[in-house]
Amino acid sequence: MIKKQLSILEESVKDALLKPLGDLDLEEYGIVLSLDRGIVIVKGLYKVKYQELVEFSNGILGMVYNLNSDRTGIILLGNYENIRAGDRVKRTYKVASIPVSEDYLGRVINPLGKVLDEKGPIDTGIIMPVEREAPPIMHRAPINKPLQTGIKVIDSIVPVGKGQRELILGDRQTGKTAIAIDTIINQKDKNVICIYCSIAQQISSVSKIIDVLKTYDALSYTIVVMAGAEDPPGLAYIAPYAATTIAEFFMENGHDVLIIYDDLTKHARAYRELSLLLERPSGRESYPGDIFYIHSRLLERSTHLKPEYGGGSITALPIIETQAENLSSYIPTNLISITDGQIYLSPKIFQKGNIPAVDIGTSVSRVGGKTQIPAYRQITTSLKLTYSQFSELEVFSTFSARLDEKTKIILERGKRIRKVLNQAQYKPIDVTDQIAVLIAVLSGLFDDVDIEMIGQAEKIAIKTASKNLEFQLSISELNKIDDRIRDDFLKETALEITKELVNKDAKSKKHR
Repeated sequence: MIKKQLSILEESVKDALLKPLGDLDLEEYGIVLSLDRGIVIVKGLYKVKYQELVEFSNGILGMVYNLNSDRTGIILLGNYENIRAGDRVKRTYKVASIPVSEDYLGRVINPLGKVLDEKGPIDTGIIMPVEREAPPIMHRAPINKPLQTGIKVIDSIVPVGKGQRELILGDRQTGKTAIAIDTIINQKDKNVICIYCSIAQQISSVSKIIDVLKTYDALSYTIVVMAGAEDPPGLAYIAPYAATTIAEFFMENGHDVLIIYDDLTKHARAYRELSLLLERPSGRESYPGDIFYIHSRLLERSTHLKPEYGGGSITALPIIETQAENLSSYIPTNLISITDGQIYLSPKIFQKGNIPAVDIGTSVSRVGGKTQIPAYRQITTSLKLTYSQFSELEVFSTFSARLDEKTKIILERGKRIRKVLNQAQYKPIDVTDQIAVLIAVLSGLFDDVDIEMIGQAEKIAIKTASKNLEFQLSISELNKIDDRIRDDFLKETALEITKELVNKDAKSKKHR
């Protein structure tokens, strides 16, 4: 069959050579030799370029990825069921690109820019390549502004700055995506454009996330880029690069962008599958040798630009799934070394009911601490120290029945800090309210409150802070809380807690 197709091709070339030069319409064709899931091997196309798009006879596009002397390996970017050996493939002389537009906001698209929702077509005027070089060092500005997640434990212990790359990792079903979605919800009215890139996820899971974003009015400033689990691995492979290209369009126009990659474990597996089918040499865990490079060149595109180059930023929150709490496996260690810090979610903490299950000892932010507002930085050191002391003493207290009073105070306060750092999903908290609650618990105002009533004590602290205009202005304008303002807030909060909780609890116990 293939020989017959090749002979037909030769005859057509001979006929073309006999025609007058003005009647010729030259195109470079190749012939499909074989195909597997998402991969096509083609003979011909001898002058085709690396990562050039080619078009099959049924209109499906592919991207050139292997250039051998006698054949070409192509990654399919569409359904491969109607492609057969002997089919023609022609060059397009274009690289993989995606149209970009502000009209994408609130929409669901695939990595090629095709609309997947039912809201009608999108008018696009600019087309940008999926693969782009990261901005040069001289075009970058320091990361000096916080990106608030609305999650107390993250904003206080492992803060994120605009332009930072903060890895979220943990075992399956520990709340990784929940943190990312809460962060998107918290960007409402903060002039931050969000992009959620779903890589090889089930459609049902992505549909639930879209419904949540609609419910909390977050879809209007969010773009969902989706490569489903049933799509070819080629689409999963280019999905994060396409999403980053859209983010760069907004960044270069002065916008701050938050991009979520959910998740890069599936991205690495898709690339491993493609590489094995293309018969590339494999290394550790059967991953190809350039697995580090595909993620480093992706995440290096997230940065903060100088004003003369747009002044915008891309903050990346890549997600990685670990197996049995193994942080030293291949892909997690690669990404930990690439990113500017990590938020580790522990299954043990999750099983104890502490949500979000952030392991404070393992999580770190190498940049975000510099972006915290001074009012928050005033309490961060004390919070870390107190909680670290509590974590160590809690382990040793299990070996001893007799504890001195100082140890008991540290343990009781630590339990209340841990309770305060718990937070319900889809309920991000404003930074002023976070500071009010943490100041109250670190000052010992919650020490006499029953552990089950800490949630009510938090509400009292937030309510008191909302009434204290001087306290709010010191955070929003002065960025610093002086001792007098702090003491006045603590006195007011202590009175309310004593009146509302401590006295009521004492009366209840006496009555029983």
